[in-house]
Amino acid sequence: MSKAYDSVLIPMQKDIKPLNMNGLNGRMLRMSAPKNKKREILLVYGHHSSLERMYGIAEALNEYGAVTMPDLPGFGGMDSFYKIGMKPTLDNFADYLASFVKLKYRGKKVTIVGMSLGFVMITRMLQRYPELVRKVDLVVSVVGFSHKYDLTFSKPRYTFYRSFAKFFSGRLTSKFFYNVCLHPSVIRATYSKTHNAKKKLANLTPEEKKAAIEFEVMLWRDNEIRTYMETSHAMLTLDNCKKQVNLPVHHISVDNDQYFDHAIVEQHLRVIYNNFTEHVAVIPNHAPSILASKKEADPFVPKSIKKLLNN
Repeated sequence: MSKAYDSVLIPMQKDIKPLNMNGLNGRMLRMSAPKNKKREILLVYGHHSSLERMYGIAEALNEYGAVTMPDLPGFGGMDSFYKIGMKPTLDNFADYLASFVKLKYRGKKVTIVGMSLGFVMITRMLQRYPELVRKVDLVVSVVGFSHKYDLTFSKPRYTFYRSFAKFFSGRLTSKFFYNVCLHPSVIRATYSKTHNAKKKLANLTPEEKKAAIEFEVMLWRDNEIRTYMETSHAMLTLDNCKKQVNLPVHHISVDNDQYFDHAIVEQHLRVIYNNFTEHVAVIPNHAPSILASKKEADPFVPKSIKKLLNN
């Protein structure tokens, strides 16, 4: 890594705790509340993510309360559901998060913030466990979504992604993909040339670009690839609009989001939640840079959301 990324990775180590949930071992980020702040914030990261990648956003949210961010099974180096004979379905992720909420927030209200796929899992949890609704004082979607039609992919690209994810979600094909296509030397040689990476790396210095690619190597190798492919396919076939949640949702959108159509996202979220408020983050991408500092991640929390968190 580089000094720029060390400044993000090293300080967070003091906040990392071991996590064992339902026989699965992982990690949890736990940041204590500042003085005179009592809000409890559960932060759920999205696809292709980790505690390290979301640390900048966690720091930004930490100004308004205690922040807890658990690993998700199969991501961030945590054991996958396959270890305990289960599949990485959205329902199983929802059950996992419900168990976490019940265990960590007994007798407490909680603010839940979900990033992209993390918000999908939060929604599914609240749909499956309506008794948890009374524990939640605020639901925040950070570029979240709820339906496959929210995606802006062209039909050929959508078909390719869906078929690709389905094919490599098999036991043998996923092993091949992990051991051959995701070999560290292959990632280092090809990653910067991929469609999504070009935008992620565009404004980085050569040193930062090199460090970012090394972090991507770590991210890809920490992902349990069957889980990655199964959840990719789940997003591409998603319909979370079959059951309502008796809560308002505060949705943070990004003008330059390369993945979602804002108007359609809003339509679907209004079907699920009993009220919808949009908050626009003035930032260049769908997600923070690969390892964003607190300063870089702070624009993902608009002033209107900060005002809500301060109440």
